[in-house]
Amino acid sequence: MHVRRRIVVCLTISLCWASASSQTKPTPPAAPPPNQKELNVNWLYGAFVPKDVPLQPLTGHQRLKLYVLQTFTTPGIYLKTGLFALSDQITNSPSEWGRTPGGFGRRLASREGQFVIQNSFSAVGNALLQYEPRYDLCRCSGFWPRTKHAFVRNFVTYNKTEKELRPQFALYGAALGAGMTASLWKPGSKAWVHGYQSVFTQAGFGVLTNWIGEFATEITHILHKKPKDQK
Repeated sequence: MHVRRRIVVCLTISLCWASASSQTKPTPPAAPPPNQKELNVNWLYGAFVPKDVPLQPLTGHQRLKLYVLQTFTTPGIYLKTGLFALSDQITNSPSEWGRTPGGFGRRLASREGQFVIQNSFSAVGNALLQYEPRYDLCRCSGFWPRTKHAFVRNFVTYNKTEKELRPQFALYGAALGAGMTASLWKPGSKAWVHGYQSVFTQAGFGVLTNWIGEFATEITHILHKKPKDQK
């Protein structure tokens, strides 16, 4: 129950943040320079491959650059950290830290450390397996086919052929490992409990960010659309 409640709180805040920021955050350029086309990282929903860009295996240098972008230099990781820390503060988890400014600081540092560890494990795992770490926008059309694509891509990805799908071993192994590692600095924590909670969080939050990325253009259009009675 606590895991689901934290996910709901984080997803709600995330959607509200996205709506409020849509007036000042432009969509990624439609035609970026050729050397940047394969390394698109959105501030909210992460790395993605546009519909008009063919899927090509990433080089080691590109994987390293993508890791740095998603882990340290893109605002999304800090937004995610703040949202989850705020959720932990609201649910008072862990309770030993209390609902004080100091407790929030500990939760903020804890979540940041956990997400850096998770991104690191995931990047290394995907590199070793030669798996695709980016979300590829669906080449299909229609609400439900694209929603299905966003859902499925959170659990399977392409191998080095960029055609054959494989389970997201690195992504969920990283979530499990990061959750268990974070339990080492939390009071009264159980490694396996925090590990599977991290896996469930990845499942819920990952599907949401994929869906937002898939429909980002439509969402932006709706948010910018003026009412009919407004001149």
